[in-house]
Amino acid sequence: MPRYENRMQLALALVVGLLLLANLFTLTLVALAPATRAERAPLLLAVFIITLVVSVPSILLLPRWLLRPYRRLVDEAERAPLASVQRAKPRDETEFVLETFQGVVAELRDKQRELERLGAQASERAATAEQFSERVVASLPSGLLAFAASGLSTVVNAPARSILGLDGACEGEDFRALLEGAPELAELVGRCLRTGELYRREEVSACVTSGRARRLGVTVAPIEPTPAGGARGVLCMLTDITEVTELREALARKRNLESLGEMSAGLAHEFKNALATLHGYAQLLQNTKLDEGARSSATAALLQEVRGLSEMVTSFLNFARPKPLDFGDVSLKSLLEQCAADLRTLYAERRVALAIEGDFADVRADERMLRQALLNLLRNAAEAIHDDKAERHVTVRGSRERDATGHAWARVEIEDTGTGIPAEDLQRMFIPFFTTKSKGHGIGLALAHRVATEHGGTLSASNSARGGAVFTLRLPA
Repeated sequence: MPRYENRMQLALALVVGLLLLANLFTLTLVALAPATRAERAPLLLAVFIITLVVSVPSILLLPRWLLRPYRRLVDEAERAPLASVQRAKPRDETEFVLETFQGVVAELRDKQRELERLGAQASERAATAEQFSERVVASLPSGLLAFAASGLSTVVNAPARSILGLDGACEGEDFRALLEGAPELAELVGRCLRTGELYRREEVSACVTSGRARRLGVTVAPIEPTPAGGARGVLCMLTDITEVTELREALARKRNLESLGEMSAGLAHEFKNALATLHGYAQLLQNTKLDEGARSSATAALLQEVRGLSEMVTSFLNFARPKPLDFGDVSLKSLLEQCAADLRTLYAERRVALAIEGDFADVRADERMLRQALLNLLRNAAEAIHDDKAERHVTVRGSRERDATGHAWARVEIEDTGTGIPAEDLQRMFIPFFTTKSKGHGIGLALAHRVATEHGGTLSASNSARGGAVFTLRLPA
């Protein structure tokens, strides 16, 4: 007899058994009827056996199958760690299940109340964070604009309204209409939305409603760049640098005037020296007592001084009115080797060794002008080494580098073993006609600086830790 788990299951099994026995009894009576016993005996016997075989497993398995979900429910309820379930006295399993589910429902209600409390806290924190963000945006001294991927503005703080001269509600406007007075900034925002590129510390012009032109320092950054190359939004920080720009331009004009004054003084000094020399040779030639040899020497010296004066004027004109550049692909390594060959005689006379080392990139440059600039730098390095110096060499080092924006640069350092440059002269090294040498016009370094600037590069001077001077030339690679 199978093991039943409660009275309900046993009653259901007995009912099923009684029904099956009633069917068997009915079949037996029919089978024993006198008129049909002979014909139906084999068939009824087979039916009896089949019914018996089916009824017994049904009695055993059907109740268990019907009550399987109930048994699982009871098992889960017995395993539930509920403190409220009391086992002080035996009870019906149905009551146990009901009490268990009541405990589960009570626990779920507690959890629901806890979730509601946590949800209220999260909402309060979100509202507080949003208010704090709004206060931060409103308190920023710089202008802040944010645009969605569609190009519509989402945030425009008060400084941005003041800088751009905006009135009324600005949220929800297209960036082209909002930045109509600053077309350069609108172009940067549109490009950032399309490509996801970052623009840091750019200077743009803007015309406000008052008609005054302003210079703005802006940074345009993408908000979450997309895999396709665009951006889901753009954040724009802007600052009014009009006064700073005006002060910078005024300072540049002042420095230019100072440089012009020093250049004029240098030019006048060079002309005065040259004219004094020419005047002396002219007086010497007027002396009738000179023999032919002395007269010929004086004439040669006079012509040499005239040629020097002509070279100085030509150098000054090249500096003042440079010719248009003819750009082409130039190998810095090959160009430096050519300059070294041209200056081999000068370096041999001054007993200076020249070394060229490092990695030199190719650049787009005017080969003639760049060659002249490098010749001036190498000649200046050799002449900067005094005759009493024991260590006499010039080292040229090449390297490649990238700046913060990812642009590639070719770097050339020319270091000598001279006495270096006085600190007060570092800022004046590239002024025309400024020189610390007894010979020379002071045009070479100024011309080299102009060539570097016209090529989009820089030329700077400093002192090395070993005591000599270092001139650093940077050109776009």
